[in-house]
Amino acid sequence: MMQNVHLAPETDEDDLYSGYNDYNPIYDIEELENDAAFQQAVRTSHGRRPPITAKISSTAVTRPIATGYGSKTSLASSIGRPMTGAIQDGVTRPMTAVRAAGFTKTALRGSAFDPLGQSRGPAPPLEAKKKDSPEEKIKQLEKEVNELVEESCIASSCGDLKLALEKAKDAGRKERVLVRQREEVATPENINLDLTYSVLFNLASQYSVNEMYAEALNTYQVIVKNKMFSNAGILKMNMGNIYLKQRNYSKAIKFYRMALDQVPSVNKQMRIKIMQNIGVTFIQAGQYSDAINSYEHIMSMAPNLKAGYNLTICYFAVGDREKMKKAFQKLIAVPLEIDEDKYISPSDDPHTNLVTEAIKNDHLRQMECERKAMAEKYIMTSAKLIAPVIETSFAAGYDWCVEVVKASQYVELASDLEINKAVTYLRQKDYNQAVEILKMLEKKDSRVKSAAATNLSALYYMGKDFAQASSYADIAVNSDRYNPAALTNKGNTVFANGDYEKAAEFYKEALRNDSSCTEALYNIGLTYEKLNRLDEALDCFLKLHAILRNSAEVLYQIANIYELMENPSQAIEWLMQVVSVVPTDPQVLSKLGELYDHEGDKSQAFQYYYESYRYFPCNIEVIEWLGAYYIDTQFWEKAIQYFERASLMQPTQVKWQLMVASCFRRSGNYQKALDTYKDTHRKFPENVECLRFLVRLCTDLGLKDAQEYARKLKRLEKMKEIREQRIKSGRDGSGGSCGKREGSASGDSGQNYSASSKGERLSARLRALPGTNEPYESSSNKEIDASYVDPLGPQIERPKTAAKKRIDEDDFADEELGDDLLPE
Repeated sequence: MMQNVHLAPETDEDDLYSGYNDYNPIYDIEELENDAAFQQAVRTSHGRRPPITAKISSTAVTRPIATGYGSKTSLASSIGRPMTGAIQDGVTRPMTAVRAAGFTKTALRGSAFDPLGQSRGPAPPLEAKKKDSPEEKIKQLEKEVNELVEESCIASSCGDLKLALEKAKDAGRKERVLVRQREEVATPENINLDLTYSVLFNLASQYSVNEMYAEALNTYQVIVKNKMFSNAGILKMNMGNIYLKQRNYSKAIKFYRMALDQVPSVNKQMRIKIMQNIGVTFIQAGQYSDAINSYEHIMSMAPNLKAGYNLTICYFAVGDREKMKKAFQKLIAVPLEIDEDKYISPSDDPHTNLVTEAIKNDHLRQMECERKAMAEKYIMTSAKLIAPVIETSFAAGYDWCVEVVKASQYVELASDLEINKAVTYLRQKDYNQAVEILKMLEKKDSRVKSAAATNLSALYYMGKDFAQASSYADIAVNSDRYNPAALTNKGNTVFANGDYEKAAEFYKEALRNDSSCTEALYNIGLTYEKLNRLDEALDCFLKLHAILRNSAEVLYQIANIYELMENPSQAIEWLMQVVSVVPTDPQVLSKLGELYDHEGDKSQAFQYYYESYRYFPCNIEVIEWLGAYYIDTQFWEKAIQYFERASLMQPTQVKWQLMVASCFRRSGNYQKALDTYKDTHRKFPENVECLRFLVRLCTDLGLKDAQEYARKLKRLEKMKEIREQRIKSGRDGSGGSCGKREGSASGDSGQNYSASSKGERLSARLRALPGTNEPYESSSNKEIDASYVDPLGPQIERPKTAAKKRIDEDDFADEELGDDLLPE
């Protein structure tokens, strides 16, 4: 056995790697073409016979090796190890290299050491790919389709829905070209189904967001009906959503249920979401009992806030008081799964404190805050909804809700419910109860105390008790200096006392605390207007207009400031925007008529004055202008109806009845004019002007009553002279105005009318309405909203201009009264 073992001599140090290049001649393939036995084996079945393997019991055992010449020689390892490929103990020895990796005798005997073969020069360049090959075209087209799908999704997320749809359509067209090319080159099994699915799904989604519902449904049908797409049945939920948007509730429920059947029971969350959609569909369809069944199942399997809120609404719709209470309790019991303790540092460890500060406002914390805010919103809305109906009175209902909330994890909401209870009393005009509840809440913590004091300040301000309003505003500000509503109310009380500079400071502080406080921004604009700082006021209202785009009050204030700045064209332009928002506001229409009258455009002025009169026929100024317009255009009969309405509105004013009689006289209806003058004389027997017209009319018509009216006129003129003498003598200095003649067309009646205040010319309804230049009544953030909306449009309390058409009796009186009478 040992004769086959060759040991390296210890003295031969120069030939350390000898033997590595010795190999059996059988591995020499250079002469295989001349080997007859080998060629015969290749051409016949001899070469297909299984090889004969030798089982070697030890490393020293040799096996016969057949050469190409038929001889057999024994080959063994130089150290007695088994041959490469031999089987020993059932394990085949792995193949090894025949030549050593760069270690040759020649390398040790003078040649350079180059194991990597760098001396042979650079490798030949790689063969370039053929760009026009079918495979390359398919890969390039597939890449383009993927890029189009990505661009479509990005455009949709950025809000460019039209571009997203165009990209989705391009991706669909190129994907169909790709499928045809694949079918021509390879078998249909090699088609990329995932790419086809993503293209179709994206196209259907883009159709849906662009409200092309028919195309979206057709595309979803293509996906659902293709059996090659796995789990495509879940898309029936999207189809149900489209039918829900189309208000086709029966089909929406059908597809939701089909999608529910496609979802396995292990996917619990998806099944719950589909059932929620089914419940929403039943609610919109008015099938509350079916919706209740869906939400009851959800609350029993996986309770959540939305399902509990909707269940409460459903029971409210059916009017089941007890079930409303149970549903509200289920909503309260839904766990929030928010750990507030982890945001409180338990020790003084600096590292722990840094970690706590880092996570106080991270994305997870923001998500938890949003979830908590949503839960509070649902609970507060449900409580306000069911409180008035679950008990015999709304107060008892609120008390029950407060007790339930106090026993839950939402203890801080109990005070908010109490404030809502006070607001409900306010809506019912029970101010005493509201004030009592709010005063009780003053003893609570600072947040609740500030909210209650803010509401009390607003209440007292609306009641014109500015001292109490200022006191409670101070309490609210001291409790929470960063409460913008409290600062706004404090500014309101200062504004009411006439200290506009200080009021502006409070409004500015409210804006610093909350830049979105529109009440403070509106009020500071009014304050600058009072201070005659019109540019700053205009800047405030333009900023507010950027926030409240369709606010009629803001638009009107901008127009008013432009009018004060003597820019009527801009004022008219902004008032036109007000009319586009509130087209039936008579005050705005009359203001437009006034501005057009200033500009000399009588036709436009008449149009807007007439529209104002049509919507509110009790504005005495509009009636007066319309009557004067018809007199100027010599339509006496049309002017009569406006003056008759004015006489009905102001029956103690002799002016309107004299105007009616004058219109009859100018139109040629002398008998009607005579009757009107007689009726006016019965109501106002001391009116000199009426008697003058009666004397002249009766004389010209040959009536016997002329002498009687002449005697009365003479007696009244003597009484007038006596009064004038008394005035001159100064015995009655305080009664100077009484010495004037009543009934003078050019002097007496005109003086009475011009001396009358603007409030006397307005109706009682207009006088009762607040003007928009009063401060905005701000209250707490959620409870009281003392709106500055004027039902008849914004009003600005400032002196009217003199361009309004004035009417006096002398507009109709002639020096020669008989000129327009019939000849005798």
